This record gives sequence, C-alpha cells and structure tokens, in this order.
Amino acid sequence: MLHLPQLSCKNVTIVYEKEVAVSNVSFDIEEGDYVSVVGENGTGKSSILKAILGLVPLREGTVSFEEGFKKNHIGYLSQQNPMQKEFPASVYEVVLSGCLNSKGLMPFYGKGAKKLVKDTLMKLGMEEYIKKSFAELSGGQKQRVLLARALCSTDKIIFLDEPVTGLDPVAVKEMYGLIEKLNKDMGITIVMVTHDIENALEYSNKILHLTKRGYFFGTKDKYIDSPYAAELDGNAAVRNGD
Repeated sequence: MLHLPQLSCKNVTIVYEKEVAVSNVSFDIEEGDYVSVVGENGTGKSSILKAILGLVPLREGTVSFEEGFKKNHIGYLSQQNPMQKEFPASVYEVVLSGCLNSKGLMPFYGKGAKKLVKDTLMKLGMEEYIKKSFAELSGGQKQRVLLARALCSTDKIIFLDEPVTGLDPVAVKEMYGLIEKLNKDMGITIVMVTHDIENALEYSNKILHLTKRGYFFGTKDKYIDSPYAAELDGNAAVRNGD
C-alpha cells in the first residue's frame, strides 16, 4: 500500500503584488514530524505557513493533505499582536473558540466541547486559570492559553508562527516543553516558524530553511552538514550539534 505524506507542498510560489516571497519550494511532511521553518527575515517563512492554511493565494504550485484530512484537523497559533494580548474574554472563552471548526452547523457548544476545553487546559497546566481574564495573564500564560485554543481545533497537526517571541527564558523553556509533549506523547505533527535555531535543532527532526536564493528541506542531521546551516546566526552551535 502506497504511503502518502500528511502534507505535501509542490513547487509552491507566493507573490505579493510584484515581489516574490517564496519561489518554487517543495517538501513532504509525515505524520508525527516536528518541522522547524528557519531563515533570515523576508525569506517567506510566515508566508508559506499562511499559504498552507489557505490565508494567502499561491501564484504557482499545490498544497495537499492526506486523503480524508479536513480543515478542522488543523490548529494554528499565529504571531502575537497587541489586540490579541488584550483580548477581552476569559481563558475559558478564548480556548472554547478553538472548538468552532468542529462545531459544524450546531448553534451552541455541546458538553463535549466544554469538556475538551477543561481537559486541554489541564494538559497544558492552565486549568486553575479557567475563569481568569485572558488580558490579565503573563505573556507565557497567554501563549499557553492560545496553544490550548489551537489544540482544541486538532488532534493531527499544529502550525505555530514564532510562538516564543517576547517571552522570558523560563516561559520559553516551558513552551518548548509543552510543544515537545504534544509531538512526542500525543503524536501531533508540529510545523513551527522560528528564529531560535538552537532550540529548533534540539527539538525538531526536520528543518525547512528558506533563503532568497533557494532552500533546504531534510533531516536535522543532514541540515547540520549542509552549507545552509552556516548562514544563520549562531552557526557555531549548529556546527557543534549543540
């Protein structure tokens, strides 16, 4: 029986007005992969995530998921913005909104959705904050809640766009630990845009490195031995495998 990848991008090209953001990029992601998308600013890292999610159009190429895959199998944690930080809702309400994809035509959230919210917050160590105002949480706590929201949308694959930006070192470590737990313990595929090459190499099994001249996609070990690895800041850590 032919094994198909969970996600396949073929010859993807993205153009904003007349500027090429991503050019002719192809890769396959398997179920259970942890893929870090790295590269300098302006190389299309966030753009390719948005194209996969259908948020921006493709100029050329295709994005396809495995047979039977539905959009409500996707979780998405976008980049932080000021409005998101001050969202006027409780933790419970924010996480519950992640169940919208699976609600279908039902006008109200059922008992299953409400139980899912509580169970998900428990998994991420945020159950005691369920009645708290989202706006009053710390940066790390807010990201945990938004990760819980994404998790309520999926048991298959989560896309994260720079999820640790602006967090203190303790919150960064905790966030990476939670993401690893989702990947290793729950088998959820992780696709994460990051500038943090050190942690990308620690946790990922595959790397997508975008540049203006081309790209690399492959295993972490092959990436470390590739010329692409030396292009990023912190390349000494890359060469040493640290």
